Amino acid sequence: MNELDLARWQFGITTVYHYVFVPLSIGLSLLVAILETAYVRTRRQHYRRAAKFWGKLLLINFAIGIATGLVQEFQFGMAWSDYSRYVGDIFGAPLAIEALLAFFLESTFLGLWIFGWDRLPKWAHAGCMWVVSIGTMLSAYFILAANSWMQHPVGYRINPLSGRAELTDFLAVLTNPTLLSAFPHVLFACFMTGAALVIGVSAWHLSRGRHQDVMRPSLRLASWVMLFAAVGVALSGDTQARIMTQQQPMKMAAAEALYDTVAPASFSVFTIGSLNGDDEIFSIRIPRILSFLATGTFDGEVEGINDVQRQEQARYGEGDYRPIVPVTYWTFRLMIGVGMLAAVVAAVLLALTGAPGRWLQRLRRRTGDPTVPRWVWRAAVWVIPLPVLGNSFGWIFTEMGRQPWVVYGMLRTADGVSPSLSVGTVAISLSVFTLLYAILFVVETRLLLSYAKAGPEAPAEPVEQDAERQLAFAY
Repeated sequence: MNELDLARWQFGITTVYHYVFVPLSIGLSLLVAILETAYVRTRRQHYRRAAKFWGKLLLINFAIGIATGLVQEFQFGMAWSDYSRYVGDIFGAPLAIEALLAFFLESTFLGLWIFGWDRLPKWAHAGCMWVVSIGTMLSAYFILAANSWMQHPVGYRINPLSGRAELTDFLAVLTNPTLLSAFPHVLFACFMTGAALVIGVSAWHLSRGRHQDVMRPSLRLASWVMLFAAVGVALSGDTQARIMTQQQPMKMAAAEALYDTVAPASFSVFTIGSLNGDDEIFSIRIPRILSFLATGTFDGEVEGINDVQRQEQARYGEGDYRPIVPVTYWTFRLMIGVGMLAAVVAAVLLALTGAPGRWLQRLRRRTGDPTVPRWVWRAAVWVIPLPVLGNSFGWIFTEMGRQPWVVYGMLRTADGVSPSLSVGTVAISLSVFTLLYAILFVVETRLLLSYAKAGPEAPAEPVEQDAERQLAFAY
């Protein structure tokens, strides 16, 4: 492997690892804000205990996420200095706003939330978590603005003297159609991730009959959020697929491993054998679905890899403009598959805990839990990694499907790496980062498991009537 390969591996490993924490923070902050708002409105103590419990897990995840995110900033200058020099004027602007505005909101109001229990008015304290939640979403928006510019460059010009890309229209960057389609898709996926953690931890406690007054409403809230977010992911993903087809036809063709242009185009759910069709052993296909995803019509034409390759050679010069097709093909399907599975789990849990019909009553067995079989709770615990995997597969598809471009149509990945980078240097930094992240993973996992198993704080004991009278007399 040369320095380019190692630099790409390093960026991929650190980015995917960091992104495990980001959707958890976005999703959990929303759920905590909803639970605390329910406490403010109803004064029911189990909502307060739920908000404090899930808030602890949010804080652990937020702290580790900050540590891993710092590495991302350094990598642009260390391993990708040519990329930073070429597009720094544009790429750096949304990242700077994210740090100065969004992260400021998150960290400041999260601190107020931590130390404001019983010191701030209840509505003000709940409002702090809503500001944190909004701050995490704004942070995602500005970071996605930078990434979307890499997918579809807008609002810039190339300075003929310096040879660098310069920002000419920041509003165009913030209203990039790629960004407007990607943001809701990413946001809904984050909500699914936070909901999955709440579902899994709640199910673990319910399987043991513990903290039911906190875990049952938490699980139902998270299941509803999971279900609605899954619908949002599907709808926004449909829009995103059409924009991707218009802007990066090679990526859509590679997602299906479609080598020749066809109309209408089927969608292969599962294929064994050669992806180019030369030696296909077995394949499950849904007719016309790829045409609908790519064009919005069931009879639409979808360009194949070979045709797009010829077009891009004519436009950009000789070269191979095809991504690694097996990677794009399988990550696209795994992204969809694990997301659908998580939504099915949430729907089943809502059905079993809601008792809407007689046929569901027959599914219930009084073994351990009085309403739901214990095996259901144990199975629900495994929903936790599903959205995390879906997010990772989605980002691998997004970034690998854009290759060989680091900025589509402008700068190739091979031209963005630091010229002074050596194999030995990047190999050492890759090893150090991987080891450090492995340690942080162990720390994060042990902390989350420890606090998750401990459960929420015990309910406050009611004040006896005599004690209330004595207190009143003292005043």
